[in-house]
Amino acid sequence: MKSVRFALCIENSDCEDLEKRKVYQILPDETATQEGYMRVIDESGEDYLYPESYFILVDLPRQAEEVLVAAN
Repeated sequence: MKSVRFALCIENSDCEDLEKRKVYQILPDETATQEGYMRVIDESGEDYLYPESYFILVDLPRQAEEVLVAAN
C-alpha cells in the first residue's frame, strides 16, 4: 500500500488555501474519509479537512512524488 498520496484540486469554493489545478499531498485519515473529507496539506503548509469532491486522486511518477514531498 502506498503511504504518500496526491490529489488534483478541481474545486476551491470558499477555500483561500486551495488553488484549482494544483496537486496536493493527502494524509491518511480514516475518520475523515468515512465522513466524505480528505486531510490535505494546503497552501498554508498545514493539513486541514476538505470535501472529497474538491479533489481527484492522482498517481504520479516516483520522481514527481519525491519532489513534491521534499517541497513541503
